[in-house]
Amino acid sequence: METAIPSPISQKIDELWSEEMDFLQEISRFPSVSGKEKALQAYLADYLISELDLEVDRFTPDIKEIADHPGFSPPEWGYEESDVVIAKQPGPKDPIGKSLIFQGHTDVVSPEPLSLWSSDPWVPVFRDGKMYGRGVADMKAGVTAMIFAYKAILNAGYKPGADFMLQSVVDEERTGNGALASLEKGYTADGALIPEPFGLKAAKAQIGSLWFRISMNTAVKDKNINQVVNVVERSQVIISALQEYEKLMNERPKPDAFKDMPHPVDINIGSFHAGDFPSNVPVKAVMEGRVGLYPGQSINTVKKELEDCVLKAADEDPWLSKQPPEITFFGFHAEGAEMDDRSPFFQTLDDAHETVLQRPAERSVLSSTTDARFFNLYYDIPATCYGPDGGNFHEIDEWVDLNSVKQVTKIYAEFLARWCGLVPKEA
Repeated sequence: METAIPSPISQKIDELWSEEMDFLQEISRFPSVSGKEKALQAYLADYLISELDLEVDRFTPDIKEIADHPGFSPPEWGYEESDVVIAKQPGPKDPIGKSLIFQGHTDVVSPEPLSLWSSDPWVPVFRDGKMYGRGVADMKAGVTAMIFAYKAILNAGYKPGADFMLQSVVDEERTGNGALASLEKGYTADGALIPEPFGLKAAKAQIGSLWFRISMNTAVKDKNINQVVNVVERSQVIISALQEYEKLMNERPKPDAFKDMPHPVDINIGSFHAGDFPSNVPVKAVMEGRVGLYPGQSINTVKKELEDCVLKAADEDPWLSKQPPEITFFGFHAEGAEMDDRSPFFQTLDDAHETVLQRPAERSVLSSTTDARFFNLYYDIPATCYGPDGGNFHEIDEWVDLNSVKQVTKIYAEFLARWCGLVPKEA
C-alpha cells in the first residue's frame, strides 16, 4: 500500500530516534504515580511550547464540572498535583482533512515492592532491545511516540491539514477523570487515538471496571460472649463468595467481542488491611478491589449483585451475620465499551499499519478499561487504543520493546497524514 507521508518524514523519525529514546528515558524518570503527575506535566507543557510551538492549555480537573456526567468516577482524593495538558495546532482556515486527538496519560501505578525490581524503577535502563522501568510501557513510550511522530512531520516541513491536539491527561489509572474533564472543556475532534501498549493491535472492545471496598468487624459487643474471632480468618468467607460470583459472571452469555475469551471478567482483591500487632487478634479488616463488567452492563446492576453476594455470604456466617460487612464504591465507575472497527477511522489506522509494517492489521479485545470509552460512549467520537509492544504492566520489571516504539511512531505519522492531511508548515 502506498504511503501517505512524504519520505522525508520517515527519514526524520529515523534521524530523531536517539533523541526520542532520550526523551522517553527522561520522562520515565519522573515518579508520576497517580496523584503526583504535576512535575511531569509541567515538563511536557514546556516541551510542547518550546520545541513544537503548540498552543498549550494546562488546567486542574474541576470535580464540580464533571460530577454529574454519566462517565464520572468518584475520587477520594484531590487533583491539586494533577494538571491536564492540552496542546493544540490549529488547522488551516479551509481544512483538507479531519481533526484528530492523540491522547496519552502520564500517571503510573506504584512500583512497590521496590526490592523485587531488577533495577531502580525510576532509573529506566536499556537491555536486550527493551527499556525497563515503571511506566515505560504504560504509557510513556506511547506518549513519546505520538509527540515524535508530530515532531518529525514538523521537521520535514509539514503540519496537519486540520485541527490537531496532543493531550496528556491524568488519573487514568484510578478514574479517567482527566480525560473526561478535557472533553467536558470542549476539547473534541473527529477522532482520537490513545497509545496504550497493546502490541500494535487496535482495540475493538474493552471491559468496564468498578472499584469496591468491604469493611468487616468481628468485635461482638455482647457481655455474654467472651470469644474473640479473627477477622482475617472470617474474611475467607467473603473472598470465597466473590470468587463464586466471578465464576458466575464468566459463565453467563458473553457479548460477541468476548466470545473467544475464556475468562474476560475478573474480580481482583488489590489491598487488604487488618490488625496492628502480631499477638493481637485482629477484629477489623478492610479489603479493596475491582470487578469487571461487559459493555452494555449496568454499573448499578453490578453494584447490587456484588452487595447481594457479600451480604448473603455474611448472613450465612455465624459471626459476620452479627455485624454485616459494609460495602462502598469509589474510584472507577467505568462502563465497558465496544468500538465500530469497520468505521473510516479504523480503516485509516489499518491502512497506516499495513503501509508501515507490510502486514494486515489485527484487533485486540481488552479485559481492562481505558479512556477510549469516554469518546465512544458519550461524545460519538471514534476512538481506539493502539500502541507499542510491552509487558509486566502494573507488575515488577515493566518493559517496552523499543523496535515497536519506532514502528508505532511511523504508524502514528502515517495515520495523522491520512486522517488530517498535510500542508506545508509555513502555509
